[in-house]
Amino acid sequence: MQRYFVPDENWQENTVMIQNDDAHHIQRVMRYRDGDRIICNHPDGNAAICRIVSIYSTEVCLQIEEWLNESMEMPVDVTIAQGIPKGDKFEYVLQKGTELGASTFLPVQSERSVAVWNGKKFEKKLGRFQKIVKEASEQSHRNKIPEVMPVHTTSEMAEYARAFDVKLFAFEEEAKRTASQSLGTVLGRLEKGKRILVYIGPEGGISKEEAAMLKEYDFTPIRLGPRILRTETASLYVLSSISYHLEELRCT
Repeated sequence: MQRYFVPDENWQENTVMIQNDDAHHIQRVMRYRDGDRIICNHPDGNAAICRIVSIYSTEVCLQIEEWLNESMEMPVDVTIAQGIPKGDKFEYVLQKGTELGASTFLPVQSERSVAVWNGKKFEKKLGRFQKIVKEASEQSHRNKIPEVMPVHTTSEMAEYARAFDVKLFAFEEEAKRTASQSLGTVLGRLEKGKRILVYIGPEGGISKEEAAMLKEYDFTPIRLGPRILRTETASLYVLSSISYHLEELRCT
């Protein structure tokens, strides 16, 4: 069943109003008609099966039939702090990271980032970024749309991370050391309900100076297996591992 995220102001008692691009999608792409059913997600994370009552040129009116008692969210809150990569790799991380359960994406202007995003450049990209995470959330039946935060420097990101329960960063040098710093070891101790921030460096990796600074902020360096991963692969590796450890392994 197709799913749409609907702003809070469009919910009125037992009715829901879908407008703009989503209304166009319902009419022109899905070709729904009166009586058809879809799932509407409220910003608070709840979702309901709704029946289409009427379709107009720019909006679709629906009636709530049944609230769903479900959650497709991770049992932990995961923020991916991604060193800004080249090209459209960040968009790839947004799309696939949303499907894998990330709650927040934080672009980091790292010391070794080749691409440079100032405030104005980021604002131009933000609309597309938000569209990507919204569509990926609908496709993967998420209860909430992940947040895309403004660009931070590495030090700003480290300061922001103070409030998190677990702070990790993937560092190539850790791949040459003992398994005590493996991601699996960290996840084995992870408890549900915790807030986790994972920093992934850009293509050039994390500098020794950045690594030293992050350790001062109580970040734990981890290795992601014996192989060196691309920056966009590393983020997805982390999310997949967290999902497996908390949603699959502990359910068996």
